[in-house]
Amino acid sequence: MARRRNRRWSVFGLLSIVVAVVASAMVLNTMVGRRGSTARVLIPTGSSLSAAADSLQSARVIHSALIFRVVAAVRGATDGAVVSGRYLVSRGSSMSALLGQLRTGSGRFRRLTIPEGWGIQQIARLAHDSLGLSVDSVVAATRDSARRARVLTTAADVEGYLFPATYDFVDGVTAGGVVDTMLLTFERRWKSSWDATLQSQGRSRHALVTLASIVEKEAGRSSDRALIAAVYTNRLRAGMRLQADPTVVYAMGMASKKRVLFADLRIDSPYNTYRVAGLPPGPIASPGTASLAAAVEPAVSDAMFFVAFPDGHSEFTKTFAEHTVAVKASRAARDTSSPR
Repeated sequence: MARRRNRRWSVFGLLSIVVAVVASAMVLNTMVGRRGSTARVLIPTGSSLSAAADSLQSARVIHSALIFRVVAAVRGATDGAVVSGRYLVSRGSSMSALLGQLRTGSGRFRRLTIPEGWGIQQIARLAHDSLGLSVDSVVAATRDSARRARVLTTAADVEGYLFPATYDFVDGVTAGGVVDTMLLTFERRWKSSWDATLQSQGRSRHALVTLASIVEKEAGRSSDRALIAAVYTNRLRAGMRLQADPTVVYAMGMASKKRVLFADLRIDSPYNTYRVAGLPPGPIASPGTASLAAAVEPAVSDAMFFVAFPDGHSEFTKTFAEHTVAVKASRAARDTSSPR
């Protein structure tokens, strides 16, 4: 009897130790990183729970993948019950929460990369393809009066203020949430020193972003941005029309056009800078930081004209006669580079 009792107590003691170890592991496994901080974890397609545990450990969400597997087994989680995808998880989450995310797919996010120089329609279509949002809902969110007031735009939408960057959005994000995030990123990337410069020059932020958007669309090379900004600034000061092809393309409702024809220049639109003097009513695309900086501080130059070459660089000239020569050289270079 004594032996059986001792054996019974030994089994009970062993189980108590196991329970204590598992309980301790559950606590310790939530102590990696600062509580409240987040981590991005990729669970590849076809991953098992065991492989997912390795991913969590690599991302420093948990201390030990082995302990995570033990706790998962105790909770009855099967090895294959994992939803793949990119996850946004909180360091300090409970074991139950982490297992719940992996088994249901909650907290997954999708990546959205907005290139510099893209407009609202392009961004809306990308949001549809990447996030499953309707194009109309994204466009409508950009026309919301509160959002337009937020960026002090006088245009019909927030074109130009959807900052080009890479974003991670959780499943279920709304069109308004996407637009708000991009607007917030613009505000965070805007430098306070630019406000002082604009104030000293008597320019508004809206005018600056509008000019930067044209620079963004025109620049084939990053090194040309400041000079392109100088040309348009010089024209504005001289009272000349900007005659910027990208504004005509925008007026036509297109994202891009290989060649603007003379017939295109007749389009009746406030965005047609061949017919209307000064800047258009608002930006024509989303400029990046480099184009914004170039528009704030253009290069010191007396150039009034420029023309793009097939290799991406632009030729800058002071007089129309010099510009005519450069245009001919550009066309000759294009004819040479074009496939026969």
